[in-house]
Amino acid sequence: QVQLVESGGGLVQPGGSLRLSCATSGINFSFYDMSWYRQAPGEQRELVARLGRSGITNYADSVKGRFTISRDNPKSMVYLQMSSLKPEDTAVYYCNAVRSLGARTESWGQGTQVTVSP
Repeated sequence: QVQLVESGGGLVQPGGSLRLSCATSGINFSFYDMSWYRQAPGEQRELVARLGRSGITNYADSVKGRFTISRDNPKSMVYLQMSSLKPEDTAVYYCNAVRSLGARTESWGQGTQVTVSP
């Protein structure tokens, strides 16, 4: 059974930092491209950052230079280091796994709330 469990969300002041973690189980982690998405109230879910199996990264323009995605293959973990946070970063953040080796499958975590407010 595939499980993605996010943690690390919370309330932070503008300019602050948070580190999100996503623990995965039930997958061969090295076969998967890992991503973080976010969804603000009333908005569509959007890609924040992606880290492929090859190590290639993609970031939304709005977070470039502030957020960093990383993965630990032996631990089957993916992280999102967020700094210089802004109120507009407030959203539920979701971990996403897409198998890119072999048959394509996709899995989502349950999300973790990040609130940036004074």
